[in-house]
Amino acid sequence: MSHVHIIGGGLAGLSAALELAAQARVTVYEAGPACGGRARSFHDKSLDARIDNGNHLILSSNDLTFRYLDIIGARHTLTGPGLPIFPYYDLEDSLAWTVRLSKGKLPFWALPGGRRVPGMKLSELASLGRFLRAGDNTTVDACLSSGQLSRRLLVPFAISVLNTDIHTGSAKLLGNVIRKSLAKGGMACCPWFPAVGLSETLIDPAVAYLERFHGEVRTGVRVSAIEQQNGRATALETAEGRIELGPEDHVIMAVPGPVAQSLLPGVKAPDAFESIANAHFRLPAVVQARGVVAQAGFVGLVGGISEWIFLKGDILSVTVSAANRYADRKNSELLATIWSEIRRALDPVLSQSLPVAMPPARLVWEKRATFAATPEQNRLRPGARTDLVNLALAGDWTDTGLPSTIDGSIQSGLQAVAALGFRSAVENTGS
Repeated sequence: MSHVHIIGGGLAGLSAALELAAQARVTVYEAGPACGGRARSFHDKSLDARIDNGNHLILSSNDLTFRYLDIIGARHTLTGPGLPIFPYYDLEDSLAWTVRLSKGKLPFWALPGGRRVPGMKLSELASLGRFLRAGDNTTVDACLSSGQLSRRLLVPFAISVLNTDIHTGSAKLLGNVIRKSLAKGGMACCPWFPAVGLSETLIDPAVAYLERFHGEVRTGVRVSAIEQQNGRATALETAEGRIELGPEDHVIMAVPGPVAQSLLPGVKAPDAFESIANAHFRLPAVVQARGVVAQAGFVGLVGGISEWIFLKGDILSVTVSAANRYADRKNSELLATIWSEIRRALDPVLSQSLPVAMPPARLVWEKRATFAATPEQNRLRPGARTDLVNLALAGDWTDTGLPSTIDGSIQSGLQAVAALGFRSAVENTGS
């Protein structure tokens, strides 16, 4: 029986492991104390609460993510409104509204009325077509029309999806996301997120599933070198010792690009990165919202530092994407500004106003959250196949056609499985 050694226990590695569990013996090597990578939960001592290292919205069109969740039996751990609704608050204009997408493909939501972005013009919808036709070198800003649809919806959406500034971000990558979501109609855009935490939804059930299939997940084990001979990987070096690879053994490297390059010199990979900052505030009681914000469980912000506020019991969690621009600011300054923005956006819809004084807070930085989703960096993404016949690459930085997203990570794991000749729900498209 084949034995597949998977280096890296993030979503890409776990996705590959799940796909292989019924086909081969599987061992996952994770250098950290727990699996999950950039999509995990942990207990924060300063807040005395369990929080996520980041916030992620999953859209109903993320088919591979829902397939992953169905395999591990975790779809029920998600929460969301079940409708394509997105409440927003414009901090510059002190204006609240809700985008209520049409269920079908025709954009009835954009017609005059209470469902669209305030102040938008129908002509601005032409931007969406330009994204779908964007070439390899086109940037996001080149596709945008001037107006409120861009300022209040498309620009925040682009920054959230690409985690990259609109002046340098790839319009083609954004177009691929639009093609898989908004272009399919509103019901493809229903937002979902973990009811408890990322680990409880995406990671812990996956590890439990692998164990049921006699897969082995070894945390705290770092692979430091890969030996190769005659076009094959022949051994793994770890702190616990050398692991010889037999003729039926395979390797999937599901590690960040720079780590992959250190283990396998010659691999090309993106070399520019963007950070994400996530602010968590713990309140003395559960936050009680009203109306559509209560229904959605989150609100998007425009015109400030904060982008998304998630209401998670007594925790208010805020995402700040493309955060390199704030790297020189003090954490205390950023937290104070974010808290002020939260109060302005939420107080009108809460049963009880938030305190003026900032509650206990924690700012979590993911310094290399994603590769910079620019046309130049996109060209550096490799396919799953390598020069070694028994070794494949996985990770959201590989060539999936998507930016660094949960669905892209899962897709990359499936592509690596296909590249090694195993059954996979996704074909390997990389050379």
